[in-house]
Amino acid sequence: MAAKTPGKKKGKRKRKMRLSLRQSKLSTTQDKYSDSLGWSTDVGRTLTDAPKPTGPETIKVQCEMCGSMLKIPKPKRSRYTVSCTYPECGHVMKFD
Repeated sequence: MAAKTPGKKKGKRKRKMRLSLRQSKLSTTQDKYSDSLGWSTDVGRTLTDAPKPTGPETIKVQCEMCGSMLKIPKPKRSRYTVSCTYPECGHVMKFD
């Protein structure tokens, strides 16, 4: 076999890639731009409207023993207990 010449090396050929960020053709139906100068046209809360204060939601429960009406905050869980605030009753009700 013939010996290769030490000065020349055959390497892989590098591929040249064309990178472009622009589209070749812009469609006029999808690409519409309109300037909106001045005040916004969004309808929403204005600065003169004060936010309405929302209190905690309450429910009314009637005691099973004495019949007094109890006003309690709405529970966050499905299982909860309520104790009667009437001092002579003191009954504890369990709700599931």
